[in-house]
Amino acid sequence: MSGVKLDPTIRRLREAEGFLELGMPSHALEILQSRPDWATMQFEASYLTGEALRELGRYRDALDPLETAARLRPGNLMVAVALGWCYKRTHRLAQAIDALTLARRSNPDEPLLPYNLACYWSLAGNLERCLQELEAALKLQPALRSLIADESDFDSVRDNPAFRCLAEGLSTNR
Repeated sequence: MSGVKLDPTIRRLREAEGFLELGMPSHALEILQSRPDWATMQFEASYLTGEALRELGRYRDALDPLETAARLRPGNLMVAVALGWCYKRTHRLAQAIDALTLARRSNPDEPLLPYNLACYWSLAGNLERCLQELEAALKLQPALRSLIADESDFDSVRDNPAFRCLAEGLSTNR
């Protein structure tokens, strides 16, 4: 039985992705940085490089490859979430909100986007937008309610009655 040989570029990218899945971002990064140009696989290489750097806690370094991936595939859900994560941790909250808002246009039924937007709006001090996004997220996926209690991003709004109603699954009169 003769096996089909994978293109070497695809094989290397799959290796890098495998290392990321195994929680070995340094190994993935080593593969991804082994060549200066990934030609036809630029999106994949940029995204995986950004993810490896993000997992290593190198948020500022992760932004360039993630921004490249976002330019190549605007509205990509995973790129937007990773960008938001890194922007938040580099004190660029407005850009985190912009990245997720853009992705939400392409992924209107994805509850992760409004949930994260609720977190970011809470951090930005905009209670009304926080509540709107949280309500939208919970309508799409009520199980997200279980994450609210441990989410430190909501600490500044926890005492608000409308927030408490949403968090506890009670009816709101907003």
